[in-house]
This record gives sequence, C-alpha cells and structure tokens, in this order.
Amino acid sequence: MTRWHEAGVGHEENVMAQYLLKMIQPVGEVPDQSVLGPIMEKLGAIQQELAAQDSWVFGGGLHQPETASMVRPGAGAPVVTDGPFAEGSEFVGGITIIDVADLDEALRWASRYVEATGLAQEVAPFIGGEPGA
Repeated sequence: MTRWHEAGVGHEENVMAQYLLKMIQPVGEVPDQSVLGPIMEKLGAIQQELAAQDSWVFGGGLHQPETASMVRPGAGAPVVTDGPFAEGSEFVGGITIIDVADLDEALRWASRYVEATGLAQEVAPFIGGEPGA
C-alpha cells in the first residue's frame, strides 16, 4: 500500500506493510458474556487506536471450525466437503489486517491483542507488503 504525505514543496512516498494477525483460539465452548464482554471492550479500544493512526484495514471473528467448508480440486470440478481441513485443539478464531511500518510494529500490536484476550496471535506479512520487497 502506498501513502502520500506532504514534504515541503513535493510529495514523499511512504510504503507501509500489511500484516495478518491471526488469533489462535481453543476449540470448544465460547465463554459467556460476563467473560467475553470486557475482552470485547479491550479489543474495541485497540481497533480505535489502530484506526486513529490509519493502520486498521479489516478484522473479524470466526465461528468454531465445525462450521467451515473445504473446497478442493476434484476430477473435473471442485469438491465441497463439510468441516475443517484438519482436526485440532486450536483454530484461527479471528483475524485482523493492519497496515504498519514494519514487523516490529506489527508484533507490538499483536502483543496488545494477546494482553487483551489471553490468546496467542500469529503474525504473517502479506507477499510484497514488506517495505523493500
């Protein structure tokens, strides 16, 4: 992504990098509102901070893995099956796409999400999104 900023009489190009933050969540029952409510408030505050610095791109939660469908190549046509690709005790429970200066900043934001949720975050750069790539 390219952003333009005023720099004296001309323009200066400032390339930002996009990262996918994947919340790793345990498979199973979702906590009740008394537990989930305060966590969602913290997540909302983080989203507002990202938006205020123009780094929020997209984010959202995902349902448990049994709601997933797989579409695979088949003989002549794709084949659709129910369920996740692989069985496991954890799944990607939500994603956030951010647009920040570098991996260090992406890791700082992921750490904020870990502190807010108590859940692990995987941070992955988009191809071509790293400055200098």
